[in-house]
Amino acid sequence: MDIKILGSNCANCRTLTARVDQALKELSLNATLEKVEDIPRIISYGILATPGLVIDGKVISQGQVQTLSRLKEILLAARQGAPA
Repeated sequence: MDIKILGSNCANCRTLTARVDQALKELSLNATLEKVEDIPRIISYGILATPGLVIDGKVISQGQVQTLSRLKEILLAARQGAPA
């Protein structure tokens, strides 16, 4: 699984990154987690608000910091190839 957090180094972006990392650890999932701060790269995903959450090239959320429990649901669904 390839996960990207899109956004500057704002508090919400840092919080989302930490929660995704925690969810991955708690679920014992292997994934690459990348923080994307490059504005042209962020724009290329077509998001209108940060932070953005991208899993395997698909924008999952934007402008929200998902709860830990919601992130776990999203990650498990992504692992199974189901819509979150």
